Amino acid sequence: IYRIAQDFMIESGNPNQWGHFYPTIDIISKDIYEETCYLVCDDDGPHGVFALFDIDEPTYQIIEDGQWLNDEKYLTIHRIASDGKVHGIFDCIITYCKSKSNNIRIDTHKSNLIMQKLIEKNGFQRCGTIYVRDKSPRIAYHWCAK
Repeated sequence: IYRIAQDFMIESGNPNQWGHFYPTIDIISKDIYEETCYLVCDDDGPHGVFALFDIDEPTYQIIEDGQWLNDEKYLTIHRIASDGKVHGIFDCIITYCKSKSNNIRIDTHKSNLIMQKLIEKNGFQRCGTIYVRDKSPRIAYHWCAK
């Protein structure tokens, strides 16, 4: 699924966010081992994957050109990918995450226009810019139930 998503991102004008190098097998293995990796499945098998964390995201400590909606405990969604065979994977992921928390953060690359639209369509607000571990910028989003 990740390889399909990498190819799709490259073909869609976003070659730099993941390329064919992210996520690494070590990152995926760690997500599985730490039970933060989730699959989205139907009767035909898995069609989507994402990582969900309930600890503070270190790269969210500093946000530029804005601020988070609040400082309450939050979930962080990372590494969303789909095989492209089933529509609505992102909506399914967000519905699940919103059932687990009233406070969710997510980020994406400025070239990932498809993800930006999906995030915003699902009620997330653009809050500013964060920098991931390799120091590259990401658009930071936050959703909280009111």
